[in-house]
Amino acid sequence: MTTLFTNGNLVDVIGQTVLTGGSILVENGMIKEVGTSIAAPDGAKVVDLGGRTVLPGLFNCHVHMCSDAGTGAKETISDAAVTIRALKNLKTLLNSGVTYIRDAGAPKYIDVDLHDAQLKGEILAPEMQTACRCICMTGGHGHDSGREADGPDDCRRAAREQLKAGANWIKVMATGGVMTKGVEPGSPQLTEEELRAAIEEAHKAGAKTFTHAQGMEGIKNALRAGVDSIEHGAQPDAAITALYKEKGAFQVATLSPALPYALFDRSVSHATYEQQENGKVVFDGIIAMARENLANGIPVGLGTDTGCPYITHYDMWRELCYFVKYCGVTPAFALHTATLLNARLAGIDGETGSIEAGKAADLIVCAKDPLADLSALRTLSMVIKGGYRVEHPAPKKLPEVERELDKFL
Repeated sequence: MTTLFTNGNLVDVIGQTVLTGGSILVENGMIKEVGTSIAAPDGAKVVDLGGRTVLPGLFNCHVHMCSDAGTGAKETISDAAVTIRALKNLKTLLNSGVTYIRDAGAPKYIDVDLHDAQLKGEILAPEMQTACRCICMTGGHGHDSGREADGPDDCRRAAREQLKAGANWIKVMATGGVMTKGVEPGSPQLTEEELRAAIEEAHKAGAKTFTHAQGMEGIKNALRAGVDSIEHGAQPDAAITALYKEKGAFQVATLSPALPYALFDRSVSHATYEQQENGKVVFDGIIAMARENLANGIPVGLGTDTGCPYITHYDMWRELCYFVKYCGVTPAFALHTATLLNARLAGIDGETGSIEAGKAADLIVCAKDPLADLSALRTLSMVIKGGYRVEHPAPKKLPEVERELDKFL
C-alpha cells in the first residue's frame, strides 16, 4: 500500500527544526520520501494533514505492560486476566502515540508471548523489546514476579533462563525500591559479582542489560559490572559520573512514578509516611542524576515505569513535560530524547525514531504545536503505525489523579 501524507509541519528531531508544508510518502509501511514537492504516485492514497504537526512515534523505554495504574495494593489475579489486561494496555500505549516500548519485566513470560503475537501481526501493539523476569536477590525488590537468585552462579543461570525464554534485555536489581514493603530503596541488593555474572551472560548472547537502581552504592556496583542502562537514579557524585563515561552507559530517567509519592498529598496518594519520604528521596535523586548526566554529555533516555501506581499507559506525554520542568531541557530536546535518542539507546535508531526515508512509518499528528507546549501530546489527532492510521479512542481518565497530576506540569 502506498500513501502520501501531505500538508504537514514535520518535526526533524535530529536538527530539532520543522519542515513547514511537508509531505511523507509511505510504501509498504516504510517512509520512502520526505519533502515539500512530492507527487502522489498512481493509485496512492492521499491524506491531507491540514497543517498539523507531525512527529515520529514516541518510544517509552520503561514499561510494565502487564501492570495497571492503581494504588499499589497487592492483588491476586490469574495469568489469563493479566494477559487480557496487557493487551488493553498495549492498545492504550499505541493510542497515546507510543509506537515502540521496552518492557521492564513481566510475570510468567507473558511479555514474550505478546511480543511474538505482535511480530506475527496477530495483535495491534507497539513494537517492543522485552526482559522477561527481573533477576533479584531472595526477598529483594521485584521478588514477587522476578527470578530470585543468590550468588554469581545462580545469577548466571537466571540470566540464561531469561535469554532462553526470549528476552532481548536482562534486568537485574541493584537496589531496593519504594514499592517493596520493608525495603529501603537506596540499599544495595545484588552484589557487584552477582550483577557481573548476569551481565556477562547477556552480553555473550548479544543482549543488553539494565538495572533498577535508586542508591549510589548499587549504581556504582552496576556500572563497574558493565550494565548498559541505569533505570531511575540517585544523587550522583564524581565517581558515578566518571563510571558512566568510562563504561558508556546511559540513564533512563523515570520521573513519573516517583512524583506521586513525593509530591501528592497523602490523602490522594494513599501512601504511607515511609513511602512518601522514600518517594521524595528517589524523585530528587533521579532529577539530580539526570541534570548531572546531561551536563556531562551522558545520554539520558525517558520512560514512565508505566504500571506503577497512578501512572497510566497513556502518560508518556507527562514524562516529557516533567523532563522539561524538572531537568531544564527544551521541548525540542525532550522530543528528540523520546524518539531518536531512546531508539539509539535500544540499538534501533537505524530503523525508527525520526522522519527519514528508509525508516518505519510510525508517526503521530498533533493539532497544536508540541514544540511550543508539550501538553499538545495529551490529545492526538492521529496515530500512524506502519503507514496505517490506528483507531484512536479517547483515553480512560482517573479524574482525581488527573487533577492532582496536572498541578505539577
